Amino acid sequence: MSTLFEMSREEQEALYNSTLAQYEEYKSKGLKLDMSRGKPGLDQLALSDEMLNMYIDPTETKVDGVEARNYGELMGMPSCRRLFAELLGVKYEQVFVGGSASLALMYDVIAKAHTHGLLHSPEKWAKLDKVKFICPAPGYDRHFTICESFGIEMITVPLLDDGPDMDMIEELVKDPEVKGMWCVPKYSNPEGIIYSEQTIFRIANLKPAAPDFLLMWDNAYCVHEFDGAFVPFLDILEACRLAGNPDMVFEFASTSKITFPGAGVSCFCCSEANMEYMKKLLNAQIISYDKLNQLRHVKFFGSAAGVHAHMKRHAAVLKPKFDIVLETLENEIAPLGIASWHKPKGGYFVSLNAMEGCAKRIHELCREAGVVMTGAGATFPYKNDPRNSNLRIAPSFPPCDELAQAMQVLCIAIKLAALEKLLNK
Repeated sequence: MSTLFEMSREEQEALYNSTLAQYEEYKSKGLKLDMSRGKPGLDQLALSDEMLNMYIDPTETKVDGVEARNYGELMGMPSCRRLFAELLGVKYEQVFVGGSASLALMYDVIAKAHTHGLLHSPEKWAKLDKVKFICPAPGYDRHFTICESFGIEMITVPLLDDGPDMDMIEELVKDPEVKGMWCVPKYSNPEGIIYSEQTIFRIANLKPAAPDFLLMWDNAYCVHEFDGAFVPFLDILEACRLAGNPDMVFEFASTSKITFPGAGVSCFCCSEANMEYMKKLLNAQIISYDKLNQLRHVKFFGSAAGVHAHMKRHAAVLKPKFDIVLETLENEIAPLGIASWHKPKGGYFVSLNAMEGCAKRIHELCREAGVVMTGAGATFPYKNDPRNSNLRIAPSFPPCDELAQAMQVLCIAIKLAALEKLLNK
């Protein structure tokens, strides 16, 4: 098959008419298909259903001298802290276990920087004329939403195949108004990129002008392989310590896409000095998070090995769905040369780069045919995709048969949008 750009206008017209007929046929079906967010599907949630009926003997609720049913132990159940420390390769003393959402912990760290300042802040951020954050893109829309909610100016930095553009970042941090950077270092949302060791080394060795520069290390997909063996990753806390930046980083993780997103356990990890500072602030906010749920997760998994075994079961559910996405794109779109995409081995998304200027139209066509996707531009700060080309595909939630239909609609929309642009329709 010729690419779309190699076709004559008559061939393009013919393809447009046949594709439009396919689109109208799907549109007439009244579909209601959802590829909007990276939610685990029901078959994934079922993998943890044993927790719903888990009996915890009242004689076993006191562990390591901590009673899970009562007040106390601000930093969380010691056994749960040990579990996260083992998973993330950090020290036990560096782990704080919270509630169900790591996003809430991320918001809280940024909020405390504004209301109280960080460990090395010369000034509370709320008193500053301007606060800027580096945002690798395409990236996670909720990171950008946090920045917007605090009036933080976002600086878009390209995400390359081995991580963010470090040449650009090393220049940007010379500005004392640049106070931090978001990172999803493993199976980044949505590109599915793993930061290289060289990139992580350069990040750890940054020399920011701001003494309170904050590296927000969102390790959301740290154990989320669906194709192949587990990929180990560097301990960013230790890398920063060795680089002379021990207090620069906060790392976040959770069980949201491991057990139940609405009832999981989250954590942040930081230097011991940062932890002492944060404990003083958090002590005014909360006595402790849900220690019974923390205990429940420890009993369910037992160890990091138990988590990895559980994630293999997730992989068996997810891989066929990602195969549907990638095979459909390969069959329907690749021969036409009108889009590109990454082929991730883990995480929750496929990042699609359509023909420039087409993403919003593709999204509109999908919506009108009953396929819900994350909004075009959402993967960029201020929803401003300069090329209007990136769309995030989230295959996890729909059953395979619905996903296959949704992908057919998406591919038809990609073709229509490209043909409309070429034919000026």
